[in-house]
Amino acid sequence: MRPNKKDELVSKALEVFYRDGFHATGMDKLVVETGVSKTSMYKHFRTKDDLILAALELRDRNFREWFLNRVAEMADTPEGQLIAGFDALAEWFEEDNYRGCMFIKACSEFQEADHPIHQQAARHKQILLEHLTGLAKAAGAKDPDCLGSQMLLLKEGAIVSSVLINSGAPARDAKAAAQVLLDQALGHQAA
Repeated sequence: MRPNKKDELVSKALEVFYRDGFHATGMDKLVVETGVSKTSMYKHFRTKDDLILAALELRDRNFREWFLNRVAEMADTPEGQLIAGFDALAEWFEEDNYRGCMFIKACSEFQEADHPIHQQAARHKQILLEHLTGLAKAAGAKDPDCLGSQMLLLKEGAIVSSVLINSGAPARDAKAAAQVLLDQALGHQAA
């Protein structure tokens, strides 16, 4: 295999895992969907879990790059970026291939907290929490740790709700709640 074949395999496997789930996707299905032989697949990844970890790593990199860049395009202040994150979510929710959060799915399919796949998914959320807390701190929130946690909770809740009710509305609703929390955290009076 050419050196970039491994990356192509991970990218194609990511699409299949995102669409069909981790446990529902066996190696035989991956062989068919990716066009890579089982022998070649096992040459690069000893186990399906190893391939899942590589797919999650790629998804983490792609999602954070898109999300953070999109939010920065929408707003140039920390306060604005905390709120713009929900506008970015609304765009994501409207995508044709949107199926929720791959990391939430990973934690639900690999529930043991010490499982490497669960841990990698949790790291993704921890990195987002640290980013949101940093924005809250830069915005001057009284308790940036609390505000960062609240923003992550709203983000995650909007994602789950959008899948459950098949609607982009949870992003709008979460944005409204986030604005109330932000105003409160910054000591702004309600109009």
